[in-house]
Amino acid sequence: MSIIVNNFEKMNITKIIQSKNKKKLTVITAYDALFAKLFSQSVDMILVGDSLNMSFMGETDTLSSTLDQMIYHTKAVCNGAKNSFIITDMPFGTYINKDEALRNCTKVYQQTLASAVKIEGGEDRADIIKHLTSNAIAVMGHIGLMPQYVRSEGGYKVRGKTKEDAEQLIRDAIAVEKAGAFAIVVEGVMSDVAKKITEAVNIPTIGIGAGIDTDGQVLVWSDMLGFFEEFKPKFVRHYLDGANIIKNAVNKYKEDVKNKAFPSKEEEY
Repeated sequence: MSIIVNNFEKMNITKIIQSKNKKKLTVITAYDALFAKLFSQSVDMILVGDSLNMSFMGETDTLSSTLDQMIYHTKAVCNGAKNSFIITDMPFGTYINKDEALRNCTKVYQQTLASAVKIEGGEDRADIIKHLTSNAIAVMGHIGLMPQYVRSEGGYKVRGKTKEDAEQLIRDAIAVEKAGAFAIVVEGVMSDVAKKITEAVNIPTIGIGAGIDTDGQVLVWSDMLGFFEEFKPKFVRHYLDGANIIKNAVNKYKEDVKNKAFPSKEEEY
C-alpha cells in the first residue's frame, strides 16, 4: 500500500504561531535518523523527547537522561530529517537556573541543528524561559503533567481536576507565553481545562492526553505505532500493531534460516 503525503511545508516559528486557530499541528517523537526520515514528510514538528529514556533505554522514568544523550539523539534526528522543525527536550537538571539553562541550551544549538528546545514548568520557570528567548533560543513550554516532576509529585497525576489547579494551569500558560515561548505542550490535563488554556493564549497548544481542543497533538512514536508493550496510556491510539509485526517478521526470518530457505540463490554472490 502506498501513502501519498500532500502539501508538506517546512515549519518555522512564524508559521507555527500563525497556525493558531487555522490548522491542527501534528508532532511526533523520534530518536534516530531512520525513523526521523520516515516521519519527516508527514508531521509539522519532531520532538527529540527525553521519553527516549523509557522507550529507547528501558528506564522507568525520564530523569536520568543526560544532555550528552539528548545531543547525540538530536544529531541523529537532524541527519534523518534535514528539512524538519526539530525540538530538543532539555533533560532534568539542565535548567535549574538562568545561567545554567542558557549554557546548556547554547550547547544544544552549537552542537546540533535543533530548531528549538523544550522546557517543563509554568510560572516557576517563566524567568528562565524569558532569559533563553532573550538570548535567541526558541523555547517550547510544557505544563500540566510534567514527567520530570514525577518523583516530587508522587507519580503521574492528571491535572486540572480542581478549580484552583485549573486556574494555576491557565496562569502557567500565560506566563510561559509572556516569557516568549512559541508553543506549549499541555500534558495530562482535563479536556475542558485544556480548552480554556488554549483559549487563554495566543500561541499554539500541543496536547497529549488533553483532549481534542488543543491546537495540535503529540505522541511518542513507539506508543502510537504499538511497539511499547508494557502498558497503553488511555490517551494513546495504536495506528499499527508494531510489536507483533516485528515479532512475526523475526520469527519468519528464523524459520527461513533453519529451513535453509534463506538465503536463496538470488541472494548469493
